[in-house]
Amino acid sequence: MTPLETSTPLSRTDEVPAASPKRRRRPTDWLAVVPLLAFVTLAFGLPALAMLNGAFTVKDQATGATSYTAGNMTASVQGAYLTALLGSVKLSAVSAGTAAVLGLPLAQAVVTSRFRALREAVLTASGVLANFGGVPLAFAFVATLGNSGVLTRHLGLTDKGWDLYSFWGLVIVYLYFLIPLMVLTITPALDGLRAQWREAAQNNGATTFRYWLHVALPVLAPSLLGGLVLLFGSAFAAYATAAAMVGSSVPLVTLQIADAISGNVLVGQENVALALSLDMVLVAGLVMAVYLPLQRRSARWLA
Repeated sequence: MTPLETSTPLSRTDEVPAASPKRRRRPTDWLAVVPLLAFVTLAFGLPALAMLNGAFTVKDQATGATSYTAGNMTASVQGAYLTALLGSVKLSAVSAGTAAVLGLPLAQAVVTSRFRALREAVLTASGVLANFGGVPLAFAFVATLGNSGVLTRHLGLTDKGWDLYSFWGLVIVYLYFLIPLMVLTITPALDGLRAQWREAAQNNGATTFRYWLHVALPVLAPSLLGGLVLLFGSAFAAYATAAAMVGSSVPLVTLQIADAISGNVLVGQENVALALSLDMVLVAGLVMAVYLPLQRRSARWLA
C-alpha cells in the first residue's frame, strides 16, 4: 500500500479549527466616536459652513441687508484674484515637481544605505525640516541669500542677476521643506520594492536603467503621483513664508486672502476673501480626490 493509503485520518485535535465567530456589535459601540465627531464638527464643520455662507453672501452698504448671490465667487476668478490663484497653482506645481525629482534619488540613497544610523538621521532630519517653515524659514533665507545676505555678498550673486524676492527665489525656499516631505512620503514605497524583482530582472539581462524603467517606476508610479499631489497641496496652502519674503511682489491667492481679511479690498467685497478660500478648498478637494485612489492602488502593490 502506498503511504497515502496507509496514512491515518486526522484526529479531532488535528482538525483545522473553525473560524471564530465575528464579534457582534452592540448598539452603544458608536458612542466611542462621539467625541471625535464633536471635535470635527466644531473645528471643521462650523468654519466650513460659515465660509460657504459668507462666500455667497453680499451685504447692502445702504440698508445693511444681506442677500445671497454668486457675485463673490465670480469676482474671485477675475482680474487680480484670478492672477493670484493661477500664480499659486504655478508655484505649487513647479515646486512640487522639482521636489519630487530631487527627493526620489535622495530617498533611494537612504533606503539602500548600509548605515542604519545614516538612515535614521536623514529620516529624523526630514521629519523636522518638513515642518520648518513660516517666518523663521523666510528670515533664514533672507539672511543667507537676500540682497544683503551672507552668500549673496560673498559670491557676488546680485551682479549675476540673483533675486531672492521673486518667483524662482520662492521656489528655492519652498524646496527646503518640500524635499524632506518627499523623502518621508516615498521612503515606505521604496522599502516595499522586493529584492526578488531586481534579481529576476538581472537574471533576464536587464540593466539597472531598464529595471527602474520597466519594473520599479511602474510599481512606484502611484506612490510618486500621490507624493506629488501631497507636495502640491502643501505648497498651495503655504502662507507665512511667502508673506514674510515677497509680500505682494509675487501674486498668490493666500496673500490676496490676507489682504482681503485685513480690509484691503473695495467696499462691498469683504466676503471675496471667503470666496477665495472656497476656491482653495475646491482645489484641495480635487487634489485629495486624486491622492486617495493612488494611495490605495499603491498599497495593493507594495503590501
